[in-house]
Amino acid sequence: MPKILLVEDDKDLAVMVSQWLQAENYSLDIANDGMEGYEFLRQGHYDVAILDWDLPRMTGVEIVLKYRATKGVTPILMLTGKSGIAEKEEGLDAGADDYLAKPFHMRELSARLRALTRRPTTAVTKVLKVGNLELDVVKHRLSRDGVDIHLLPKDFALLEFLMRHPDEVFSSDALLQRVWNMDSEATSDAVRTSVKRLRKKLDESDNEDDSIIENVRRIGYRLRAKR
Repeated sequence: MPKILLVEDDKDLAVMVSQWLQAENYSLDIANDGMEGYEFLRQGHYDVAILDWDLPRMTGVEIVLKYRATKGVTPILMLTGKSGIAEKEEGLDAGADDYLAKPFHMRELSARLRALTRRPTTAVTKVLKVGNLELDVVKHRLSRDGVDIHLLPKDFALLEFLMRHPDEVFSSDALLQRVWNMDSEATSDAVRTSVKRLRKKLDESDNEDDSIIENVRRIGYRLRAKR
C-alpha cells in the first residue's frame, strides 16, 4: 500500500483529499503547517509527498529546498492555487517533481500520484536492519537471523517506524501521530498493546529490562540498536 504525506493547511480540503486517497487504497499522514510537514517528510518514509504552496511557518517551496538539500529523494507534488508559469518554474526548480493547480479533479490527482509512484527511487531504503532483525518494506517481511516473524499490520508499521529511527525516543502521542495517523479512535493503550505484542515476538528474554523496545520512563519508547 503506497504511503502518502499530505501537507495542507485547508482542513476541509485535507479531509476531502484524505478520504479520496484512502478509498484509492493509499496510506496517509497529514500535517497542517510547513514546519510539521517538513519534520514528517524528514523522518518518515513516503512514496509521494503532496505539499501545498502557502503554508504557515514554512512554505511548500521552502520545504522542498530544505529537504532536497539533505539529499531527500521522495517524489514531491506541489498542490497550489498559483497557476502562473513563473510560479511553476519556481516550484519545479526548487526540486518538486510535479505541479497541480487548484481547483483540481481528484481523478487527476490520482493519475499524477500513480505516475510518481512508478518512478524509481533506488536511494530510499527498502530493507532495514537493526541487530539481527531485517525488515523488507517492499515484501512486507520481517526476519531474525533468516527466520520469518509474522506480525499484525499495525505492529509491522510500528516496528518499521522504530527501525527507521533506532535509539530515538518517541512518546505514545508521537507514535500515535506517526503510525496510527488517521485512526482517530486510537489511544495510548493501542501503543502499549502493540509494543507488548512486538516484545513477545522479538525479545529473546522475558526480562523487560533486556527488551529490544526500551521503556524510557515518563517519556516513551526507544528501539535499541545495540544491547
